Amino acid sequence: MQGVADPDRVWSAAQAAAASADFAELHAAHGGLLWVAFDPQPARCGLFFWREGQPRELTPPAYSVRSRVYEYGGGACCATAQGAAFVNEADQQVYLLTSVDDTHGAPCALTQRPQCRYGELSFVPAWQALLAVEESREAESVVHRLVRIGLDAGRRVLVEGADFYAGAVASGDGRQLAWIEWDRPSLPWVATRLCQREEGGTVSVLAGGQGDQALQQPRFDKDGRLWVLSDQAGWWQPCCVDDEDGGAHGLGGPASPYDHAAAPWQLGGCSYLPLVDGEMLLTRFEEGSGVLVGCAVRTNALGVEVDGAHSLGGPASPYEWAIGERRLAQDYSRFRALAADAGHYYCIAASPSRLPAVLAIARDDGAVRILAGGEKPLSETHLSLPQPFDCAVGTGERCHGFFYPPMDKAEKPPLLVFLHGGPTSACYPVFDPRIAFWTLRGYAVLDLNYRGSSGYGRAYRLRLAGQWGALEVEDIRAAVAKLADEGGIDPARVFVRGASAGGYSALCALVGGGFAGGASLYGVSDPLALRRVTHKFEADYLDWLIGDPQRDAARYQARTPLLHAGKIGVPVIFFQGGLDAVVLPAQTEAMVAALRDRGVPVEYRLYADERHGFRQAAHLADALQAELAFYQRVLQG
Repeated sequence: MQGVADPDRVWSAAQAAAASADFAELHAAHGGLLWVAFDPQPARCGLFFWREGQPRELTPPAYSVRSRVYEYGGGACCATAQGAAFVNEADQQVYLLTSVDDTHGAPCALTQRPQCRYGELSFVPAWQALLAVEESREAESVVHRLVRIGLDAGRRVLVEGADFYAGAVASGDGRQLAWIEWDRPSLPWVATRLCQREEGGTVSVLAGGQGDQALQQPRFDKDGRLWVLSDQAGWWQPCCVDDEDGGAHGLGGPASPYDHAAAPWQLGGCSYLPLVDGEMLLTRFEEGSGVLVGCAVRTNALGVEVDGAHSLGGPASPYEWAIGERRLAQDYSRFRALAADAGHYYCIAASPSRLPAVLAIARDDGAVRILAGGEKPLSETHLSLPQPFDCAVGTGERCHGFFYPPMDKAEKPPLLVFLHGGPTSACYPVFDPRIAFWTLRGYAVLDLNYRGSSGYGRAYRLRLAGQWGALEVEDIRAAVAKLADEGGIDPARVFVRGASAGGYSALCALVGGGFAGGASLYGVSDPLALRRVTHKFEADYLDWLIGDPQRDAARYQARTPLLHAGKIGVPVIFFQGGLDAVVLPAQTEAMVAALRDRGVPVEYRLYADERHGFRQAAHLADALQAELAFYQRVLQG
C-alpha cells in the first residue's frame, strides 16, 4: 500500500478536522444576509451578518446557535424586523438581538422555560412575533406544539395535539398558518399531513393523512398560494395546493423524476423557494448529485403546451408549467438553505473540490460570488474526485454511491466502505475531509447510498422497511464484489465503517465475515436496547426498520450484532460520545465487552463530552488518527 509522500504535510488529521467547519440557515434580510457558521475548534456555532462585502459575528462568545428539538435540531435562527432571534445551545431558549447594527447589545431572553427546547424559528411581520416549534418535557412525556413568541417575551400556543410538527409558515397577511404534522408511529419521510389554520381558528387537513405520501416544506408565495413538497407521485416535488378541492398538484411529475429535498431529519430546511412573478428557485438530486435551477411557473388550467413550456405535473394541475429552466452554479454538487433578494439568489453549496461555501448568484446573468468559505484545500494532484457508482442488487434493482480511488496507487489498494447514518439519509459527491485523509494514504473509499437512502425517490427510500440489518448488508457485499471483479481494490483488505445507523450496518456486515476489520462510530449494537431508551422522534423507527419486537422476535434475534459477537473474528475499533442521548454509551460498551470476552482485538475510544456526532476538532482529529493506526496494525498482521 502506498499513498503520497508524507501525507501528514499535505493533509493531516488536524487539517481534516478543521475542515469540518460548515454553514447553515441563510436568511436574506436588512440589506444583507444572515447565516450560522460552525467552527470545530471551539465546537461552537455563531450567528453572522454579511452586508456590503463584510461578514461579522452577532453572537457573543458565550453563546452558540443550535437547536436540539427532536435531538437533531434545525431552524435555530431567523431575522426579525430590525435584528435577529436565535436558539442558544446551552439552555435551548430563544434570544433576541434587537438590531444587526448594534455591536454591543447583549442578547435578550424571549423564553425562560427550562423544561422546553425551541426550533424552526421564523418571524411573522404581520404579527411582529416569532413562530416556533416547542418541545416540552412534562412529567413522563414529551409534548410538541407550535407557539407564538412575542418580541415582548409573551408566549401563546397556536397548535397542539399531534405528536410532531415541522415546517410551520404564516401567510404574508398573517391570517393563515400552514404546517406539517404527523403522529406516531409514522415518520416524517413516510407519512405526514399538510394542515392549515384560518384566522378564526378553524383547522383543516389539506393533503396527506392516508399514509401514501410524505409532505415537507410548505411555502406561501407572494400571491398567497400555498406550495408544498409531496412525494405522492414517487418523488419529493413542489406542488401547488388547490383551494377548490384541497388537492396538491405537482410541479415535477413523471417528466421530472427527481427528489427536490433530502429526508427531513432536521427542521428548517429550504430546498425550493417560490419567488415573485411566478419564478421558482429549487434544487434537486440527479443520480445523487445536486443541481440548482431557476424557472418560471405559468398557470394554465387547460393543460396544453404553450410557448415551449413543458409539463412537470399532471394535466389537472393549474400550476404545472416550468418555463426557461436555467441551471445555476454548475461547479457545485449540493445545495442547501436557499434564500433570495431583489438582486441575488443565495445558498449554501458544496463541490467535489471546495469546502462548503455561502454563494451569491446574480439573478440577471447567473454570476457566482463566494461570500464565505469555499476554500480549495487540496491541489488537483492530491485530490481524489468522486466517481458515480452503481451495481445490481436484488431483483432488477441497483444501489448507488460514489467511489474515490486512492492517490498514487501502485497496487490494488485496500478499500474503506463508508456507511452514512440515518439510515434514511445519504452521502453526496462533495469534498469530504475524511475521505481525502484516506485516499492520500493509499486507501480507496466507497461512499455507499444503499437501498433506503434518500435522494433516489420514495420507493428507494422506503426499501428498508422491515429489512434493516439485511438489505443494506446485501448492497455492501454486492458493491465490494463488483469493485473486486473490476480489479479496482484488494478484496482481502476491505474495511467497513459507519456512524450511528451506519455503525450498526457495519457490525451486521462484520457478523457475516469477509472483511479485514471495521469501525463503529456511536453505532447501534442492540436494537431492542436502543428501542427502550431512544428519544420520541425515533421511538417507532426500529419497528419500521426491523419489525414488531414480539411478532418479529426472530428477526431481531438474527439482526442484533451483540447476540452474534461470536461470529465476528476480525478486529474492530469503536468510538463513542459520553453525552450521546441517541445511542447511549452502554450500547457500545456492551459490544466491546462481548468481543473482548471472545478474544477479538478491540479498541474503544470514549469522548466524555461529545454527543451523537463528534464536533470538537481535537476529537475529530484523534478519531481519524486512531482509526488509521488501527487499520495499519491490522494490515501489517
